[in-house]
Amino acid sequence: MFSSASSEVNEDSDPSHPGLTERSNALPAVPLAELPILDLAEFQLLEDQVDNPLIARTFAGDFAKLWVQRYEILATAVEHGDVAAALNAVLSLRTSSTMVGGVRLADLAAQLEEHIRKSELREARPLLKEVAECGHLTVQELKDSYVLRND
Repeated sequence: MFSSASSEVNEDSDPSHPGLTERSNALPAVPLAELPILDLAEFQLLEDQVDNPLIARTFAGDFAKLWVQRYEILATAVEHGDVAAALNAVLSLRTSSTMVGGVRLADLAAQLEEHIRKSELREARPLLKEVAECGHLTVQELKDSYVLRND
């Protein structure tokens, strides 16, 4: 089901290996504003993968509860120029956003990840405001949807 793929992260940094960034760049670019904040079909994939809607909803609830803390860790790492911590935080954000169906937030995280991987933290800073706003909207839509409506 879920597997540890730490070697994939290392392979992605190798220019001869087609990494996540290259695969995502091969897809047609969609303007950020056209991406939905929340895609419940993506969340339903998580429900199917764990074969238990309660586990998936608990994960989404934890995502919502930890949003502020997760964002602060990312922003602090970027602001302090800590590439390793920023990469760890943005990968966590990108993965968890994708799992809960936060399509736009996952896309923003991918953009931020690209800057971080290139050690362009100064260029990454302007994206932090967009990430903060989009994260808040993602959490709100999760709470307004069936996913967390009863939490």
